[in-house]
Amino acid sequence: MAGESLRCLRFFFLRSGLSSRLALWASGAVVESECSSRRASQSERLVEEDAGGSGADYEEDVLEPTPAAAPAAAADGEAAPAQVDSKDQKGSYVGVHSTGFRDFLLKPELLRAISDLGFEHPSEVQQECIPQAILGMDVLCQAKSGMGKTAVFVTATLQQIEPVDGEVSVIVLCHTRELAYQIKNEYARFSKYMPDVRTGVFYGGTSVKVDQDLLKSKDKCPHIVVGTPGRLNALVRDKSLKAGSVRHFVLDECDKMLDSVDMRRDVQEIFKATPHHKQVMMFSATLAKEIRVTCKKFMQSPLEIYVDDEKKLTLHGLQQHFVRLDEAAKNRKLNDLLDSLEFNQVCIFVKSVSRATELDRLLRECNFPSIAIHSGLQQDERIKRYQQFKAFEKRVLRVNIVVNYDTPGDADSYLHRVGRAGRFGTKGLAITFVANDENEEVLKSIQSRFEVAITELPETIEPSTYMNA
Repeated sequence: MAGESLRCLRFFFLRSGLSSRLALWASGAVVESECSSRRASQSERLVEEDAGGSGADYEEDVLEPTPAAAPAAAADGEAAPAQVDSKDQKGSYVGVHSTGFRDFLLKPELLRAISDLGFEHPSEVQQECIPQAILGMDVLCQAKSGMGKTAVFVTATLQQIEPVDGEVSVIVLCHTRELAYQIKNEYARFSKYMPDVRTGVFYGGTSVKVDQDLLKSKDKCPHIVVGTPGRLNALVRDKSLKAGSVRHFVLDECDKMLDSVDMRRDVQEIFKATPHHKQVMMFSATLAKEIRVTCKKFMQSPLEIYVDDEKKLTLHGLQQHFVRLDEAAKNRKLNDLLDSLEFNQVCIFVKSVSRATELDRLLRECNFPSIAIHSGLQQDERIKRYQQFKAFEKRVLRVNIVVNYDTPGDADSYLHRVGRAGRFGTKGLAITFVANDENEEVLKSIQSRFEVAITELPETIEPSTYMNA
C-alpha cells in the first residue's frame, strides 16, 4: 500500500424507487491512473536544468520501431469584447460580464451545441476567460474545481479552429489517461455540429501502431490531439505527430505536469516541436506561486485569472466533516454511511491499488454493485470500465458525496478530491476518515491553508443540505 499515489474509488447508486445500481471507480492520479519573432527565444528558455523532484509514478512512453514508423529523432463585425489589462487580473475577477454564451459571438454551430447541452449562462471563470481566449490571447487560469475550466479551452479552440486535412491544430495535454479520455468526450459534445473537426486521444497502454497509422492518414488525422505527455512526446520523436501546424497548446491540471520533472521534460519537448507563434493556455484548480513562474515561461503576456485568495478555493455549498476512528473500523463506518445517507453518486478515495481492489470486493459482498478502476488494469479494461460508469450517468445525477477513506497526503490533493462533489455551485458532502496522528496533522494543515472549518460528522445530516432538489 505504501508508496502508491492517490487512488480513487467511485460508485453510483440509485435510490427512491429506482432500480438499484452501483458503479465503483478506482483511478490512480499518476500518469498511468497523464506573436511572430517575439517567441523566438521561448524554446531556449524552456531548456533548463531540473533540480529535485521525483517521477516515481511516471514513465516515459518509448515507441518500439514498427515497419511503418519513421526512425526516431534524437530530440520534440460587431464590436469585439474589450481588452483587459492582465495586471489587473491578479487577485480579482474583473472585466467582461456576459449574460449568456451568445454574447461571446461564437460560431452558430458551436452555440447550437452549447444550447443542446443545456448551458445558458457562463460561470465566472468562463466570463473572464472566453472573450480573451477566443481572440487568441494566452491564458493562465486558476479556479476551483467544477467551475467549467474545460469548457473555456474547448470553446476557445473550436471557435478559432480552421481544420485542414492532415494537420494537427490543437494539442491538449493532461496528466492522466482518464482525464484525456474525458476531455476528448467534451470536444465531441461541443463539436457536435462541426462534422469537419476530428478529435483523437492518445495515451500509454494502447497500441502505438494504431496511433501512428491514425496520425499519418491525411483523411483520418485528428485536428485536435488530446493526450498524456509521455505518449505524445514519443509520437513527436517518432515523427508520427507533426506539430508544425499547431496553433493552440493547452495544459489542463498544469501544476500536476510541471511539478513532475519527467513530465515537465516531455511537455517541454512537445512545446519545442510546435511553432513559436501559437496560443498557450494553462488551467488548474491549484497553482502555487512557484509553478506560476514556470507556467509563464511558456507564454507571452498571458491573461492571468487567479482566485482572490487561496483560502477561497473551497467550494460553496460543500459540507466538510471528519470521522475520527481506528483503521479497523473504516469498513463498518463506510457501510453504515452508505446505508444511512441519501445520494446519487459517491467517490471514495483510497491510497493504493490493493486497498481499492479489496474495498471493491467488500462493497460487492455488502450488495453494493461496483466497478473498480486502477492503474493495475490493462488500459483497454480501464476505459471499458470508465465507459460503463459514464453510461449510468444522467444530467440530473451528479456526484454529491466524497469519502476520503484514506486521508490525502496534502491540502492540494484534498481540494482536488472534494472538488468531485459540489461542482459548478451544486451542493455536496465531503467526509474524511482520520485514523492516526499523521492524518490529524494533514487535517489541521487543510483547515489552516483554506480557513475552512472541517467539523466532526454529526449523528444525522438533513439530505436537503447536501443534495440538490
